[in-house]
Amino acid sequence: MSDYRRKIVHFKLLICAFCFVLHFGSSSSHLGSTKGCFCQLEGQIDDCDCDVDAVDHYNNVRIHPRLSSLLNKNYFRFFKVNLKRPCPFWEDDGRCSIRDCSVESCSEEQLPEGLKTDYLENRRHNKYSKEAQDKREEENCEQERALGHLDTAISDEKREDFIKWKKHDDARDHFCEIEDETSADMQHVDLLLNPERYTGYKGESAWRIWKSIYEENCFKPHQGYGKYLDSKSVRGMCLEKRVFYRAISGLHTSINVHLSARYLLNDKTGFGVAKWGRNLNEFQNRFDPELTNDEGPMRLKNLYFLYLLELRALAKAAPFLARESFYTGNKAEDDEVRHAVSDILKVIRNFPNHFNESSMFTGDQNQSQLLKEEFRLHFVNISRIMDCVGCDKCRLWGKLQIQGLGTALKILFSGQQTGVEFDLNEMKRSKFQLTRTEIVTLFNAFGRLSNSINELETFRKMSNR
Repeated sequence: MSDYRRKIVHFKLLICAFCFVLHFGSSSSHLGSTKGCFCQLEGQIDDCDCDVDAVDHYNNVRIHPRLSSLLNKNYFRFFKVNLKRPCPFWEDDGRCSIRDCSVESCSEEQLPEGLKTDYLENRRHNKYSKEAQDKREEENCEQERALGHLDTAISDEKREDFIKWKKHDDARDHFCEIEDETSADMQHVDLLLNPERYTGYKGESAWRIWKSIYEENCFKPHQGYGKYLDSKSVRGMCLEKRVFYRAISGLHTSINVHLSARYLLNDKTGFGVAKWGRNLNEFQNRFDPELTNDEGPMRLKNLYFLYLLELRALAKAAPFLARESFYTGNKAEDDEVRHAVSDILKVIRNFPNHFNESSMFTGDQNQSQLLKEEFRLHFVNISRIMDCVGCDKCRLWGKLQIQGLGTALKILFSGQQTGVEFDLNEMKRSKFQLTRTEIVTLFNAFGRLSNSINELETFRKMSNR
């Protein structure tokens, strides 16, 4: 065991001892009870061969510092999104009017040269090096050879049908509804200027979003499970359905950690500058066992589960990402980003206890494929619910994190045959694609999870004061 992990374990034991003393010294306060601390957030993570301490150490020491630096780079900080799509499920109840709900978009002039519309249209496949150009030419030739024979045998009309069929087939591997990149409502957002934090968006509108996700889109046990899904009721479900619930719960938990860590600490009335920071009471209200019917620590564990799922997706996509140029038009920074991505992917691939996605969707092939498609469609539906979020900033980060998770699921399960490992290293690039938006959301969504786990260590220390 490393010195860092010994210190973390020792620190957690001290917290538990402190909570124990408080419990018997003053039983009147739930915050002073043993359950009111982080003592339950330990041990093995459900449905994974890994424990909490191992993730804390690996993330906080090796991944989080690298990832935080990487996400400040231009390639990852600019996200193209449509925040004006109407809600497809219920009548829009209006936008949040609170100032902090708004999103500041970028003008074309503020974008890096390589992300501007005209540049992308004119030089979409232009790269820096001759090797990169040769690689693109080889891929194009491969596609042309595949279509060349067909061109002599089918009409232009039939060829257009063929392209539509291919798009339909490609869509079957997507876990999110794909936005039209050519829409006039698409806008670039600088994520560093629009951070995820508490905006004051709450009430019926916010509650309806999560109610729809959990009650209408998460899988249910066959027998009665009470009013809500929880850590106990999901245990009787199959692995795939448990994974779906834990992933959604983990995302919800991560968002709540961010809202507690970047909370509005003072009123912005008058001419004062808003002060944002950690709110321990808010964190305890969301996760204390006595206030959540013992669900708080289980929700925190689901955050760790989702972290491991997306960590595995990045490890699996590493051969593909290693060939990406991360092009923005600034050669020096783009070279730096490629080196930084290569470095963090090496660290990620060396993690010893990755989530094992090959154990999912096994057994009878027909039943497994039906379950996989149901799994995918449930998640696609959740991606559409993000267009019903009334707060623009919440919608922005909800869409980004859902699409990032959807990209992770695409990597883990695209083309998966029952019982057969899907190897991106062996698959031709023309048969598996990630758009820039998918790459940006994948890294940023994982960055949110990494940041949440790092914040938990700070909240542990605050709870011990």
